[in-house]
Amino acid sequence: MGKYDKYFKLKVNEKVLKKTVERCKERGIILPTFAEQKNPKLIPQKIKDKLKSVGLWDINPANLFRITWKNEPKQKGGQFGSVNYLEIPRELTGVKARIIGLVGKFFPTGAHKVGAAYGCLAPRLVTGEFDPTTQKAVWPSTGNYCRGGAFDCALLACTAVAILPEEMSKERFDWLKEIGAEVIATPGCESNVKEIYDKCWEIRKTRKDCVIFNQFDEFGNAMWHYNITGSALEEVFNCEKTANSNLLAYISATGSAGTLSAGDYLKNKFPVIKIFASEALQCPTLLLNGWGGHRIEGIGDKHVPWIHNTRNTDGVVAIDDENTMSLLRLFNEPNGHSFLIKELGLKKELVEKLPLLGISSICNLVSSIKVAKYYEASENDIIFTVFTDSAEMYKSRLEELTQKEGKYTEKAALADYSEYIKGLGIDYMAELNYYDRKKLHNLKYYTWCEQQGKTSEELTMLWDPEFWNTMQHCVDEWDKYIKEFNKRTGLLKK
Repeated sequence: MGKYDKYFKLKVNEKVLKKTVERCKERGIILPTFAEQKNPKLIPQKIKDKLKSVGLWDINPANLFRITWKNEPKQKGGQFGSVNYLEIPRELTGVKARIIGLVGKFFPTGAHKVGAAYGCLAPRLVTGEFDPTTQKAVWPSTGNYCRGGAFDCALLACTAVAILPEEMSKERFDWLKEIGAEVIATPGCESNVKEIYDKCWEIRKTRKDCVIFNQFDEFGNAMWHYNITGSALEEVFNCEKTANSNLLAYISATGSAGTLSAGDYLKNKFPVIKIFASEALQCPTLLLNGWGGHRIEGIGDKHVPWIHNTRNTDGVVAIDDENTMSLLRLFNEPNGHSFLIKELGLKKELVEKLPLLGISSICNLVSSIKVAKYYEASENDIIFTVFTDSAEMYKSRLEELTQKEGKYTEKAALADYSEYIKGLGIDYMAELNYYDRKKLHNLKYYTWCEQQGKTSEELTMLWDPEFWNTMQHCVDEWDKYIKEFNKRTGLLKK
């Protein structure tokens, strides 16, 4: 047994587990294993047949099996295929490197965070650490994570408590209310994460029926992305590589740091790859230990998440939120599309796919372009990132921009392309040496030890690579519990 095994060992509460088994049996809920989410070919045919009549975003237990990067990209009845990804061509990026992003729109709820939510919830369901018959699940979030949690709770017929900043997009609040979640809006914008944590402490002290699933310190989040997102990226590389290809870098906005864990997977496979964390220039926490509000929804700030493996982070890049908002218009407005087709010569079918990129996805794209320029990348270099959600989540933001700045014109499109893509430089970037990384690691102390009850001994533990190696490989053990849980419901036999 390794020295950190005990931190990931699941403990069973048989009394609660019996009730959870009955709840899932009553509601026809079969839980997918992490192996099935990684490789849908393992999913039983009877479940695939059922999905033929189920919409992608339907509140249906079968959609738990669509928590994968390999959904057929259609609104209803889709099956499974290869990984959903999109390459942004050099004609648009202006760099020689190939920039490829996984596409999150085709998950249930329209964002990849439903995977992180499942990674946090499933271990507690199959061990009886969460009772859906008497308890409420609290999902502290800056947007899409609480959507995923609310989706899971709707299936279980238990109440989701979604906590998110009051300045997040209207679409997020509307959807949460429609699905029946209790919504708590905390003060501030995207970067006001402490206010979310303060609300969690209030709930801990006053509401004994609540269990908090904090994506920022739940290792199920990181483990899901390491095993599922990481392996999906590897598949795409193996599909797209040529004899001379080099996997140069993986880029992800910080957020809860779950998606960054996919970079850990790639680094284990390709040790020379660079992992860059992206953040808002208006809140440069990693770059300058800075603070501030910004408009890049979905990336979180002002602290270093507990589950961020800073020892594996090679660099930081900060992006101006004006850049992302301007490109949101360029990628979605009719005159923006017209400019990209007529002036840049982009193919119409490619331009029509650009709305697959939401605000944080655009941040990841811009960060990837800057990293390519920083390393003077060649045509043999491949840079990976993640397009976490789509512009469908931000239609209200586009309306607000139109009201504020007027109708979007081709002249504005030229100006935005020239400044925010072609004009990108290598400013507001930093490569990290050993002690730079340790500084970021030590910065966790002020949030997690002084405010959130972690110990300095636990913090020291997170600097040890063996800890992360143990976390990354506990998935097989967790799958055993999921299989036993499904066996007890008896649903797979029916």
